Amino acid sequence: MFKSNNVTARLFERQICTPAPGTSIHRARRFYENIVPSYTIYDVECPDHSFRKFTDDGLYLVSFSRNHQDLVVYRPTWLTFSCKEEDCDTHDLPLKSRKFESFFTQLYSVTLASSGELICKDFFLYMESNQFGLFATSTAQIHDAPPTGGGIQGVPSVEKITFHLLRLEDGAILDERVFHNDYVNLAHSIGAFLYDDLLAIVSLRYQRIHILQIRDSGDLVDVRAIGEFCREDDELFLNSNSQRVQCLKKKFYFHFQDYIDLIIWKVQFLDRHHLLIKFGSVDGGVSRNADSHPSFFAVYNMESTEIVAFYQNSADELYFLFELFSDHFHVSSKSSLHMNFMSSHSNNIHALEQLRCTKNKATNFSQFVKKMMASLPFSCQSQSPSPYFDQSLFRFDEKLISAIDRHRQSTDHPIKFISRRQPNILKFKMKPGPEAGSTDGRTKKICSFLFHPILPLALSVQQTLFLQASVVNIHFRR
Repeated sequence: MFKSNNVTARLFERQICTPAPGTSIHRARRFYENIVPSYTIYDVECPDHSFRKFTDDGLYLVSFSRNHQDLVVYRPTWLTFSCKEEDCDTHDLPLKSRKFESFFTQLYSVTLASSGELICKDFFLYMESNQFGLFATSTAQIHDAPPTGGGIQGVPSVEKITFHLLRLEDGAILDERVFHNDYVNLAHSIGAFLYDDLLAIVSLRYQRIHILQIRDSGDLVDVRAIGEFCREDDELFLNSNSQRVQCLKKKFYFHFQDYIDLIIWKVQFLDRHHLLIKFGSVDGGVSRNADSHPSFFAVYNMESTEIVAFYQNSADELYFLFELFSDHFHVSSKSSLHMNFMSSHSNNIHALEQLRCTKNKATNFSQFVKKMMASLPFSCQSQSPSPYFDQSLFRFDEKLISAIDRHRQSTDHPIKFISRRQPNILKFKMKPGPEAGSTDGRTKKICSFLFHPILPLALSVQQTLFLQASVVNIHFRR
């Protein structure tokens, strides 16, 4: 561990000392204790877009037009200017620094939505190896749709859902996959999970898990569909052995009456062969408060079509697996270098202490387990790999900001990042919204933070619920 907080001393120590095997990247990340966003430009002049996120390799900033028709992609750059004075640090930044274009260069704008569809602004998955982006558009939901064609009663229907695969380098649309009169939960990418080149899409309405492969050529190829049938010859077997099947059904329903009404809620890959599938009631599958509904988890082997393990959401065994091996639930790629250092309670002592403190305070362990299991399966690419969320480097209030990609209730007070090694030292702070604070404290405001995965650069976006223009601040190292 470094003995000095001086960045020059750290560089010199790196030159003369060889790190222990396997620790070089962790040691390099400690330089972020010195390299932090130290300056904020408030209320930047920028396009009226909905900014989504940086890609995990930091090459692109993805945004959508305010009318949810167009995808707009930027390349992060850096503010550059010349100064003829002796002490440039004391001078104000030039006027051009207040412009969004000084930090980001627009690469292109592509129209994705058509025929009454809108872009789902919360949905985006990134395939780092090929720099492919997956986006989704859909028409409006029909909430009282009849359960025709084998659809589930109580699940909404969407006339058309389109998944678009793009090459982010130039915006070329490589392939599309359309679902008609179906329902996929697109919010926060809940209904889809990407693992390397495999994509799982959950049809809630027809209870099928569609497994697709993304080829290097940019083609979306069907691999299998898991639902009513799991093997290729299941339908043939059922049709040719109808009497035997009826007997099996009677036996199954007699012994498993509680499971008859369960539907698939959500799915994630554990590896290339195993899925973690969450089951529950129809009401819980389409409700925003699914946590209050009972649920079950199954580990399913796609190759053998066997359920390897089955747990209720209050099962101690599943919780202890989650506590010990949390990183296995977050994995979305074997090759990503940027996603391997996110803090969790199975790789970070500070996160583990926080979890155990919460567990010790819980008055009912069963309810605590249910609350923890509510986050499973994890949404794909839902956490920022930024080193400023590394809990071994910085301490921050997770009620106000965290690595999880979610809107937060905005505050007029700065959010502080405190050094872990020096608990009383403030390393940097970030304030969303206007520099002088909000003029109307009664208006409810939400904010989101977009951290670059490598550079000391972040956007804070504050908006109200009345569709007013957002306040965008740029936080960077001056």
